[in-house]
Amino acid sequence: MRKYSWFLIALLVFALSAALVAQDKPTIKNVPPSKTSAASGSEMYRAYCAVCHGVDGKGNGPAVPALKNSPGDMTLLSKNNGGKFPELKVYNSIRGDVGVTAHGSKDMPIWGDVFRDMGRGDSAQTSLRIRNLTKHIESMQK
Repeated sequence: MRKYSWFLIALLVFALSAALVAQDKPTIKNVPPSKTSAASGSEMYRAYCAVCHGVDGKGNGPAVPALKNSPGDMTLLSKNNGGKFPELKVYNSIRGDVGVTAHGSKDMPIWGDVFRDMGRGDSAQTSLRIRNLTKHIESMQK
């Protein structure tokens, strides 16, 4: 009986410890996107991407501790694709058409939907935003 009691106490301590650790993990709060210029890929990157991917694109943004998976190094996309920037893949990832494994189960916001809402459904403005953001990410390549 005594061994059983110690087992229950150990199990309870473990469960409480796990609960406390889970409470210490930061959480990401959804906030409305800030207004940015559709013409500035740099401005959009800083406003929408840097919180996870880092200002330098190396995956070291301030939200990383709250993510299930760390964001990849955005400066190595060309290097990891045989020296050619994967423009269409990046464009489609931003638009939300491609599930990116590194983002887990769609942890990355589907910016295409956000951009469509910002532009009140104007597909030309949405495409311009995604294209300019893609071009900025291309400019970050090593």
